[in-house]
Amino acid sequence: MIYPEFPKQGSVIGICAPSAGVGGKADSFDMSVEVLEACGYYTYETANVRSEDYPSSPAKVRGEEFNSLFEDDDIDMVFCASGGDYCVEMLPYIDKELVCSKPKWFAGYSDPTAIEMYLTTVCDIATIYGVNAGSFDWRPLHQYQYNALSILRGDLPLQYSYDRYCSQGFNEETGTYEMDTPVEWILLRGSGNEDIIDLHVEQSLDVSGRLIGGCIDVIEWVFGTPYEDLKGFTERYADDGFIWFFDNFELNPMGLMYAMTRLKQAGVLYNARAVIFGRTCFPGEATDMDYLEQLERVFGGMDIPVIWNADIGHTKPSFTLINGAMGHLEFENGYAELTQSLR
Repeated sequence: MIYPEFPKQGSVIGICAPSAGVGGKADSFDMSVEVLEACGYYTYETANVRSEDYPSSPAKVRGEEFNSLFEDDDIDMVFCASGGDYCVEMLPYIDKELVCSKPKWFAGYSDPTAIEMYLTTVCDIATIYGVNAGSFDWRPLHQYQYNALSILRGDLPLQYSYDRYCSQGFNEETGTYEMDTPVEWILLRGSGNEDIIDLHVEQSLDVSGRLIGGCIDVIEWVFGTPYEDLKGFTERYADDGFIWFFDNFELNPMGLMYAMTRLKQAGVLYNARAVIFGRTCFPGEATDMDYLEQLERVFGGMDIPVIWNADIGHTKPSFTLINGAMGHLEFENGYAELTQSLR
C-alpha cells in the first residue's frame, strides 16, 4: 500500500471539483478555506471549484483539472471541494500513469468515493474518506473536524463513537448544527450457518483489518467497471482481513440489500473482520428494522460482525477513515473506538 507524504506547514493543498462546485455556497466554502489556511496550508483552486454549474464542468474538463493537480509538483495534496453526482463520468479521463508516478493524498467523501475506489483498489494508493475541502464551515469546529485536520497532517488520533449526532442539519434559527439525537451503535452477528438466517445482537468486539469503503450508493455504480478492483484488492491483502465501512446516502432497504448481495456474490466480503454501516442520510419512511431485515438476508448465515448506525458518512459527527490503512476497532456495549495505522 502506498501512503503519500502528508502536507506540512507551508504545503499547498490543491482543491478541485470532480463532481459539484461550491456554487451558491461560496461563503460557507470560504469558512472552510480559512480553517485550512489557519492550519498553515496554502490552497490552490482549479477553475471549476466555484462553478455554479452542476456538475461543475464537462467530464473531460473535470478529469483534466484533477490531473493538473497531480502534475503540478507544487501541489502536495488533492482535496475535493464538494460531493454531488457524476464523478463516475470523469473516471475515464484520470491519467492513471500520472497519478501512480506522483502519488498524493486524495481526500473527499460522498460522490468522490468513485475516485477513491479507483486510486486505492486499482492503484494501491491510500485515500482519505470523510471530509471534503468544504467540510470545515462549522463554528465552533466540532471534535470530528479536529480529528480530520489531525489526519491531514499525519497524526492519526483515536476516534470514538460520539454521544449525540445532528439529525436535522443546519438550524437556521440558532445558526448552529445541533447535536439533537443520541448515538446508538448496534453490533449484530449472523449464525455462521448458511442454513440458519439470523442476525442477533452482541455486546463486544475487538478486530483488526485493512479499511476499505465509502458511499455505498457510489460503490454500487462503479462496481464491475474498469475503475475499481475490489476483487484484486481483497486478494492482495487477504492475510490482513478487512474492515468494510459503508456510508448509505439514500439507498432504500431493498437497494442496500441488492448492493451488498452483489459484493457478497462477487466474493469480496468473505474475509471481512467487520462490516460497518453509517447512519442512513435519507431513509425516507424506512426504519432501522426495515434495513436490518433486508441485511439479515445477506449476513444472517455468515459469521461476520455487522455494525449499524455508526458515526460514518453524511450525518455528523463522523469518522475520517483512510482507505487502505490498517484499522483496529474495539466495541463494548454500544461504545466504539477506532485507531488507524499505516502499514
